[in-house]
Amino acid sequence: MNNHPILSDGEWKIMQKLWENAPQSLTELVEILFDETKWTKGTVSTMLSRMAEKGAVRAENKGRNKFFYPILTKNDAEMQETGHFLNKVYDGSVGMMISSMAGAGGLKKEDIDELYAILDSMRKE
Repeated sequence: MNNHPILSDGEWKIMQKLWENAPQSLTELVEILFDETKWTKGTVSTMLSRMAEKGAVRAENKGRNKFFYPILTKNDAEMQETGHFLNKVYDGSVGMMISSMAGAGGLKKEDIDELYAILDSMRKE
């Protein structure tokens, strides 16, 4: 697993907006996120500064505005988060996770079919 930054829940919200449409200015991000989060400009600015320190985003000054771009790709963030979760909750065991989900009734027939298809395609590689 690569050493990509671990994102907080709030940082995920910001990254989702940047992955959907980058670059975004601070003002644009505040407007886009406000209905869902009620975050002020100061809150978003602080979070973006921390994210830049982590290496998740970069800022570029254009005139009087600062625009933010994702450095961390969505795929890398998803892989990092999945690995972090798997290690934290299931001691790195995919089997334990699947067993837990199946035991809790969390797998529908479509999920099981999808898992079989994934495993079958990997077996053929």
